[in-house]
Amino acid sequence: MARKTKQDAQVTRHHILDAAVNVFGRQGVSKTSLNDIAKEAGVTRGAIYWHFENKVDLFNAMLERLFCPLLLKSEQRQQLMEQDPLGFLRASTLEFLTRLREDSNFRKVFEIFWHKCEYIGEMARLRQKYLEEGENHIDIIEQAMTLAQEKGQLNPCLTPHQATIGFMAMVDGLAFNWTKNLDMFPLETYAAPLLDTYLRGMGTARPTPAPTLGAERRKPTPV
Repeated sequence: MARKTKQDAQVTRHHILDAAVNVFGRQGVSKTSLNDIAKEAGVTRGAIYWHFENKVDLFNAMLERLFCPLLLKSEQRQQLMEQDPLGFLRASTLEFLTRLREDSNFRKVFEIFWHKCEYIGEMARLRQKYLEEGENHIDIIEQAMTLAQEKGQLNPCLTPHQATIGFMAMVDGLAFNWTKNLDMFPLETYAAPLLDTYLRGMGTARPTPAPTLGAERRKPTPV
């Protein structure tokens, strides 16, 4: 019985987070109250406080349900990174952009984080936390760029760090601007050509299409 109760609590928790995504997406984070979220979820305000300390804690939990393909360690990814570092970056980036396009709930969270939240007070401190965690992404990309340089995939006029910063600017800019205005361009036909053009611009030939990583992708967490 206790096990069932714990499972029910998890279902309720995810249901509240789903409701929060919907309300944050419509109203913005600063204009959303816990009462708004409770009403959307069909639960009491007390039920929300059972799972979350406050709105900041709830917002943090919403973000923690996301994952980045670059950070999902596996034997396949490690082998790909060592054998073809730029192919690894290409595959992981396209995996992320594909999910951003195909999973509307996944996309909504990024839209909220990038475009519908005012970062002041506690929210500013939370944002700083995720910016610091973003250093992990930078480290992995730079590790791949360093391997690419060693294998002759990287133009010698670029340092691995320069290539990393440029790569991040291209991918982040693509995702940020598309989530700001989905009608600006079709991500499904722009992502791969733009990514390949950037990789060629670093002095490489078009990377060999990397092995499909989708088979080991985690099932999307309901948002």
